[in-house]
Amino acid sequence: MLAALTARYRDLDLAEDAFAEACLRAARTWPERGHPRNAAAWLYRVADRVAIDMLRARKARQRIKPDAGEPATAAEDPMSDEDLLIPDERLRLIFVCCHPALSREARVALTLRMVCGLATEEIAQAFLVPVATMAQRIVRAKNKVAEARIPFEIPRPDAWPARLDSVLSTLEVAYASAHADAAGAGRRAGFAAEILELTRVLADLLPAEEDALALAALVRYAEARRPARLDDAGAMAPLTEQDPTQWNRTLIDEADAYLRRAAELGPSGPRTLQAAIHSAWCGRRTILDPAPWRTVLNLYDTLLRLRDDPFVRLNRAVALAEVVSPEAALCEVDALDGAQLAAFPPYHAVRADLLARSGRTADARAAYDALLALPTSPAERLWLERKRESLAG
Repeated sequence: MLAALTARYRDLDLAEDAFAEACLRAARTWPERGHPRNAAAWLYRVADRVAIDMLRARKARQRIKPDAGEPATAAEDPMSDEDLLIPDERLRLIFVCCHPALSREARVALTLRMVCGLATEEIAQAFLVPVATMAQRIVRAKNKVAEARIPFEIPRPDAWPARLDSVLSTLEVAYASAHADAAGAGRRAGFAAEILELTRVLADLLPAEEDALALAALVRYAEARRPARLDDAGAMAPLTEQDPTQWNRTLIDEADAYLRRAAELGPSGPRTLQAAIHSAWCGRRTILDPAPWRTVLNLYDTLLRLRDDPFVRLNRAVALAEVVSPEAALCEVDALDGAQLAAFPPYHAVRADLLARSGRTADARAAYDALLALPTSPAERLWLERKRESLAG
């Protein structure tokens, strides 16, 4: 809906403000008068009227003539065209917003904010940048869209390749925000199911795109483990301590099929390697089966050659600790940019564990304290507090 409003008025701030006002009016009106039969259409009509009123008010203030006018074809019309080649409105909007005139980082950030509704803080953490930096990036992207009058149109198939990687990155980050809620009871409840569906649609739409297939596999492997991600007390259960008999085998079978199809398309890229790492773990059938640390480390070594970033190095360090030693892994983690990762909870979690296993108990406690000062989910916090309390002294 935001994309449709943006397409009509070509003003992201105006679209956001109008949509927010429409939602506010819905919250006031619907409980008293009942929900409309078509809530989306109701919201759009109200937001449209609000936007026109805002433009009139802006005209009165600035004594200039607004140029929105009445478009010959309303943007929402093509959005509802059932003959469109992208057979899902949500995916259509993501393709619309991932406009190649913006930088890759800007288009993903803008899409996560405008279409997926992620908070600026969440997007900043995904990109490992300060919140202020991400806020500025989103504002600059909005300004560029407005100043350059970038058309928010549904792309034809020949334009998909230029947008595909950003579309996939958007879905990756959106799924990560849902995965962080192990209980699936927060405000992102239901988000994971949406990403599963969108990746299925995308994989069906682009059956010869390795990355699309690999992402469909990856999110299924991750989501398959959700039933075992909490213990009886509601604390997070680490992967090595999860009971594989609780994992969703239907999702794992689907993931295996997507991964096989991706691997048949040629040399493995980063997303296929990431899915292969998940596959190695999901090969366990019982908790007594050996953990696949050697395989995982080898896959991370290969992945590192294709995509060297702090996320990969941090995850590789976890496997390195098991295959070589915690001390060797700690050296790898301490070589990372601690300032850049200061607000990234997994960095502190991995480092605290490695410090504890290396016998540096006081340093481990300090690392857990730094971690517990950051926002974490209730399940993760409960597990971390146990780890902190288990340290002597």
